[in-house]
Amino acid sequence: MQKIFVLALALLFTDSLHAKEETLHSGYPIDPVPFTSVKVTDNFWGQRLKASREVTIPLAFSKCEETGRYENFVKAAHPSDEYKVGGFSFDDTDVYKTIEGASYSLQTYPNEELENYIDNILLKVAAAQEPDGYLYTSRTMNPKHPHPWAGPERWSKVEELSHEFYNLGHMIEGAVAYYQATGKRNFLDIAIKYADCVCRAIGNGPDQKKLVPGHQIAEMALVRLYLVTGDRKYLDQAKFFLDARGYTSRKDAYSQAHKPVLEQDEAVGHAVRATYMYAGMADVAAITGDSSYINAIDKIWENIVSKKLYITGGIGARHAGEAFGNNYELPNQSAYNETCAAIGNVYVNYRLFLLHGDAKYFDVLERTLYNGLISGVSLDGGSFFYPNPLASTGGYSRKPWFGCACCPSNISRFIPSLPGYIYAVKDDQLYINLFLSNHATLTVNGTPVILEQKTNYPWSGDIRIRILEGDIPFTMNLRIPGWVRNEVLPSDLYRYADEQKPNYTVSVNGNSIEGELQKGYLQINRKWEKDDLVEIHFDMPPRIVKANDHVIDDLGRIAIERGPIVYCAEWPDNDFNIHNILLNQHPSFQVKEMKDKLCGIHEITTPAQSLSYTADGKLTTEDVTLTLIPYYAWAHRGEGNMQVWLPIELRPSSAQSQKNP
Repeated sequence: MQKIFVLALALLFTDSLHAKEETLHSGYPIDPVPFTSVKVTDNFWGQRLKASREVTIPLAFSKCEETGRYENFVKAAHPSDEYKVGGFSFDDTDVYKTIEGASYSLQTYPNEELENYIDNILLKVAAAQEPDGYLYTSRTMNPKHPHPWAGPERWSKVEELSHEFYNLGHMIEGAVAYYQATGKRNFLDIAIKYADCVCRAIGNGPDQKKLVPGHQIAEMALVRLYLVTGDRKYLDQAKFFLDARGYTSRKDAYSQAHKPVLEQDEAVGHAVRATYMYAGMADVAAITGDSSYINAIDKIWENIVSKKLYITGGIGARHAGEAFGNNYELPNQSAYNETCAAIGNVYVNYRLFLLHGDAKYFDVLERTLYNGLISGVSLDGGSFFYPNPLASTGGYSRKPWFGCACCPSNISRFIPSLPGYIYAVKDDQLYINLFLSNHATLTVNGTPVILEQKTNYPWSGDIRIRILEGDIPFTMNLRIPGWVRNEVLPSDLYRYADEQKPNYTVSVNGNSIEGELQKGYLQINRKWEKDDLVEIHFDMPPRIVKANDHVIDDLGRIAIERGPIVYCAEWPDNDFNIHNILLNQHPSFQVKEMKDKLCGIHEITTPAQSLSYTADGKLTTEDVTLTLIPYYAWAHRGEGNMQVWLPIELRPSSAQSQKNP
């Protein structure tokens, strides 16, 4: 079978070092742009990327060392009956994920000392690998008494708690990233050996075991390995893991194994496992052209966006099982919204954009990115949330590390990949999906195009895009965000409930551009020349949002957002109990820039009433000014009250129902 060498997903796959440039493609109808082609100069995201590079990644490496994750590999190289295997069966993945994030950073900011540090780690990892490629320290360090979750033999608990395939998935992700960052095969060869071990042992063959991952991610990772190596067996293995799901001994909704994946039409179970599987389904759908996979993932996405997505873009309503709830089950104070699930939600929507070319996927992605994802890491990059609730009475603070450390290490691998989401290309089509200051070198229809984007987004709706090089005809597809088009989400789950009618304008060299939007994009088709200037303006007033009446926890409440940012009220800004306030039925808003607050924000104020009781038990009200800050910035000034959904009717003024619908 002919091998193809492809350009991988923007956050996941950059140029294969041994492929001819003219043969590179992603397998998707639309091709991503390698994030190394985009240099971010943005204040908002520049601060986040700097914090990731200087704080998050070094912290994650230090915690891997401090908590014995490196030592596990050393022990596995010299197994002993004396070792007590502790921790979690997936602790190896924190090492792999941190290497992945560091690799993305290395491609943009070369660092010889960091590269040498990683090479020394990889010496330990390589020494722990068994001759046939198996690499799982939770078993190998003490084969007679492995981790309690590992099972007595290889793969015997892989559908439950061993996470052997999960470890493989994150190993591949990190290995490919490091190979592409450095050109070194030291980690890639380790991952290939383990992948080959799995491919030999698992499948439909007479001497193979028919098993699927208990925790998904191997599916999307194996596709990535196929895209880099061109070896079809890795794509086949990924598809096997998906095709076999629901046909093995595991058949529960928690792990999305309650029915075959092609029969699933609702997001259920553990939200992180689910989104990783959905991303793998999108990968397989695009690369194989299997329409049944496309139909299945489209139905699941529709269920999430119309019934199970928080206004912050978070997913996973329940602490129990870290899981999706029932349709319209979106409690606020008890919301789980794991940070890893938000990252998974970005992965899914990005792939679906590449598959369908519709801006609605980026509307969801952008909402998640600016709210429910970056809320999971502190502004300085040094502490993290596991859950991200939409209301609090205290008890929430970001932590520098967790025993189960998947969220910190996931943040360390995601943030450095952000530049790859801004643009996409296909033949003579250039897509501009995110708005942040950057300098990009792209290839459109085989010709280099250099452009510069300048903006103060998300605080301002003014964007300037200048062509610096590329005198060729092509179509520029500008995403007009849903929030500008009066659409909170591409569903009826939320709606704007005010009289605002925001507008947008686009001009080229001062000449107005108008036209019918195509899948959420304004298309500008022309022969571009050096110094052509595209100027975009999005009206960005504060907006009132109401939830669908089926969301009982939000009845009588409104949320406030401005542009892509969802706002919340928090205790440090308000000297009254924010859970006892009532907004005006026709609220007005003031926006104020606060350069020195929370790394620079625009805060919103609005008149409200604070409710309390007199000494003789009568209800009394006091006029107050309620101050709102971006949701992502809450809990930076201590623990206390916070809420996103604010009472505008009397019935929910003091408490929220946490019952399921």
